[in-house]
Amino acid sequence: MAVSRISAPEIAGTSALPLEEGERRALDVVRRLGTVGALLLAAGSLGAGAAPVLNPVQDIPVLRLFIRIPTVSLAVAFAGMAMMVIAWLLLGRFARPGNARMASNRQLSRTLAMWLTPLVAIPPLFSRDVYAYLAQSEIVHRGMDPYSLGPAAALGVGDPLTANVSLLWRETSPPYGPLYFRLGGWLAGISGNNTILGVLLHRGLALIGVALIVWAAARLAKRFGVPPATALWLGAINPLVLFHLVAGAHNDSLAIGLMMAGLELGLRRLPARVKGDSPPPLADGELLFIALGTAVITVGVSVKLYAIVALPFFAVMVARRWHGRVADLVRAAVPMFVVFAVVLVAVCLGSGLGFGWVANLGTPGLVRSLLSPVAELVSLGGLLGIALGLGNHTEGLVPILNVLGYATAAAITLKFLWASFRWRYRPIIGLGVSLGAVMVLQVTLQPWYLLWAVIPLAAAAGTSRFRVAATAVSVVLSLASYPNGGTYGGSSFVVVQAIVAALVVVALAVVIVARVEPQLIRRPDGSWFSAAAGPPTSGS
Repeated sequence: MAVSRISAPEIAGTSALPLEEGERRALDVVRRLGTVGALLLAAGSLGAGAAPVLNPVQDIPVLRLFIRIPTVSLAVAFAGMAMMVIAWLLLGRFARPGNARMASNRQLSRTLAMWLTPLVAIPPLFSRDVYAYLAQSEIVHRGMDPYSLGPAAALGVGDPLTANVSLLWRETSPPYGPLYFRLGGWLAGISGNNTILGVLLHRGLALIGVALIVWAAARLAKRFGVPPATALWLGAINPLVLFHLVAGAHNDSLAIGLMMAGLELGLRRLPARVKGDSPPPLADGELLFIALGTAVITVGVSVKLYAIVALPFFAVMVARRWHGRVADLVRAAVPMFVVFAVVLVAVCLGSGLGFGWVANLGTPGLVRSLLSPVAELVSLGGLLGIALGLGNHTEGLVPILNVLGYATAAAITLKFLWASFRWRYRPIIGLGVSLGAVMVLQVTLQPWYLLWAVIPLAAAAGTSRFRVAATAVSVVLSLASYPNGGTYGGSSFVVVQAIVAALVVVALAVVIVARVEPQLIRRPDGSWFSAAAGPPTSGS
């Protein structure tokens, strides 16, 4: 993954002219294509989504037809996914650095709202994790400890909330922070055993996270010399956000949003400084906003632990703003650690859930993902053991390689921390790369985990190589998951038939777009539609 070296001030303004009338018409075509895709995905989810065991759609005339035609539902969902991905790629032409005219933040935010609205009130997609959130939140609502009791033990196997949880997670306790489950406990008091309402409420928490990502990404991008439109397109409107954070209702959304918002708040009063310049005097409210940013990031940690990686890089940002000496790093890190400890203890004790979540941090390792290179090494090691007559030691390799993966990620993090402190990289670039290493080097890697790296990098990485790589990864991972999060009932021919049908529909949609707005499809030279990736932005 390409990273950006420091060569300009940390804060740089970015500006571009507004779109002309013809460009706005083209943008409207792209918006409609993505909206139609979202509507198709929403319709397909009725028969291909991760529906609850007691599916209320079965009692709704017309809509229940989707349940009875699973191949058609899956084809409709696939077509919607592909159309949304194509629309996102076309939207990137309006947000490419180097263009004289670019879409505004308001235009992109409106596009995001149009695309995510159909996905708000649908069954969960790509994963059943939200049903585990509901059951664990109900445990909290009933006054029990979710970190010591799984849904089956706490609620009973016959409870409707337990019935919706995947078998693997019915007996396990979650690794998520106490704030998320305290919020979930309050929401459980509203939804009770109403699974549909519970899913909608938890999706509301995910939407809050998306709103925080939009708010922080645009401001951080402007601060680091990246066009805000580029950061919003790659970070907030990314299909992985729409498919997994919104449609999948994952709690990563809230944690990432709080992490990004904390960084923006912490840097709000921090003056720009280039290596070699004398540090300016303290600005009004500078220390207060540093403490506020640290507190907000810590709140994100109390949702999901990964946000903790942002704190040491934030300390490096503060130390570099001062004299950039080791003493300055210590002077920044110590009070930030105090704020972190106070806020985390306050959240853990104030939530009434304590620190039991820390003991469960290894729970996700129970699942080996096909996307994970570490998991593939585990499988390879098991096969070699069998081939050499040493027996099948696959399960025994999981904790060993998982520890080695995290150790490698820790080494990468330390390397980028030190390199950032020595002014070789922007600290937020180091944060994105380090989070990427943490996510990739674990056996349970899921498609949406990469957003932990992509979103902060989108706000600061100005090189075209990064944008091309991040775009390619986003496209591949967005199309790598089935709408129900797994194999389709073991019938591979159903998936093949659905994909073929979806390709026909998508091809027809592309032909229509090409006839309505041919400039979106062809590659004219010298216009704002130029296919060049654009030059690196200032400070890259």
